[in-house]
Amino acid sequence: MGNISNRLEKQFLRIGLPASLCLAVVACKTSYYHDKADKEVYQIIEEVESQVFGTTNQFSINTKFSERKASEIEPSEIIADRQELSKRTLDLDATLDLAVNNSREYQTEKERLYLSALSLTGERWEFSPQFLARSTASRDRASNGDQTGSVGSRLSVGQALTTGASIGATVANDLLRFYTGDPRRSAVSSLSLNIVQPLLRGAGRTIARENLKQAERNVIYAVRDFSQFQREFSVDIISQFFNLLQQRDIVRNRFTDYQSRTNSTARLEGRFAAGLETAVGVGLARQAELTSRNGYVNTVANYQTQLDQFKIRLGVPLTHELQLDDTELKTLEETGLIETFIDSKTAFELAVANHLLILNDIDRFEDSRRQVKIVANRLRPGLDFFADASLASERPTDYTEFDIDDLRAGAGFEIDLPVNRFRERNQYRAAVVNFERAIRTLGLTLDQKRNQIERGLRTLSQLRENYRIQTLAVTLAEERVTSADLNIQAGRAVVRDLVEAQNELLAAKNSRSAALVDYLSARLQLLLDIGILNTDIERYWLEPSPTTVPLSNEPASAAKAETVGVTIPSKLFEE
Repeated sequence: MGNISNRLEKQFLRIGLPASLCLAVVACKTSYYHDKADKEVYQIIEEVESQVFGTTNQFSINTKFSERKASEIEPSEIIADRQELSKRTLDLDATLDLAVNNSREYQTEKERLYLSALSLTGERWEFSPQFLARSTASRDRASNGDQTGSVGSRLSVGQALTTGASIGATVANDLLRFYTGDPRRSAVSSLSLNIVQPLLRGAGRTIARENLKQAERNVIYAVRDFSQFQREFSVDIISQFFNLLQQRDIVRNRFTDYQSRTNSTARLEGRFAAGLETAVGVGLARQAELTSRNGYVNTVANYQTQLDQFKIRLGVPLTHELQLDDTELKTLEETGLIETFIDSKTAFELAVANHLLILNDIDRFEDSRRQVKIVANRLRPGLDFFADASLASERPTDYTEFDIDDLRAGAGFEIDLPVNRFRERNQYRAAVVNFERAIRTLGLTLDQKRNQIERGLRTLSQLRENYRIQTLAVTLAEERVTSADLNIQAGRAVVRDLVEAQNELLAAKNSRSAALVDYLSARLQLLLDIGILNTDIERYWLEPSPTTVPLSNEPASAAKAETVGVTIPSKLFEE
């Protein structure tokens, strides 16, 4: 093929072939792209967490399937995994660890954060050098029988600048060879440069970087969302754990009640045989015993149903046999009510300054306000400055020699008059409407947060009083049961008195347990709603002040007065 062909073949064998093989190997290893994306995304998340919270935690979305090929994972493996047998006893710390590592919901939220950071990498890439290498080889046959072969190669680089400008450079090499007829051949290279800079529409750092800026802010929002989710998830798991322990306590109370009624029936039947009790009294006792047994059976079924739902929330197979450590409820009972007092005004101010979702809503309001300016820019006339230059090698066969005198260059301006801005007009008007909607949305969000806090404070006060009432009720009910039983044996009471006393005792025990657990959940929820709950504190649910800001555990004088008695209507409704 001559000197040119020989030189090209040698260059291809020396450079092109190894490069092509290297690219082929890299392209086949998808793990390269996988790891590259992870490294960049995790670095972004670490930087944003450090910026938002001042600290960072190790973050990964990998699961036990992540290092395996999709083709290796069969449905049968998933089926077998959900049928795995296991038995374990969980305390609350182990339950939280299990939930974090297995919960589908938790994994989904991590992936949501990951995808937000992944989108940012795409926006950053838009402002980095964009390389393109492409080569096309073809063989053609003309109608006269001439056969030709050609190879065209392009290497280009372009970059968008934060000023709104775009620049590009291209190196091209075209080789043409006739295989039949006149053995003509040509090899031509060309160099070209170009730049376009908007001067009005689309010009300036604010406009050009808008997509990048919004992507960066979206990652901040996603980091806050995930952190808030982590706190809410932790509180939900703790609440469900204690609710299950409460259900176990109800099961035990029901069984104790059933045993008590069985014993009472046996004693009354003995008294009936001795002629000391009526048939009506014995029948009433038997009916109460059956009712108690039915209640016990229903309570057991309800507990098992709730436990299965809890397993699904944790992400463990239903075939796993989980036993919950009862010492957690005993510890809570020994600790008792942990008082938390805060007035609604202070709580709302803390929420506006600390609640992560409120901060996101405020920042999104700023986004909608900024969008009005961004969209308004599209209504301006278009005025772009452009310049380009190109240089080609000498034809027909010398692709290495360039004559600077053959340089071609040009520059000019392009004007786009705003004679047709219909779409842009609608986009601008929509942005203004969306901004006014954002004003109402932010106002509603703040009102809802205040309402949430007010309701939480009332609920906490209500449950605090409920627990104290039910504690007294248990003591009184126990005394009534003992008294009624002794009076029946002495012939001074009827069976109905004992049945009613037993009913009251069972209800009081269950209500006391429920009030304690509900108070714990309401207290944590209130601190969560204010945005000051610190879930990084060890066993924070039992800490007097598990908060990011100091709170007083001593009630104000008004709060003390309210806990002594009840508020009379005239004071409640006075103007």
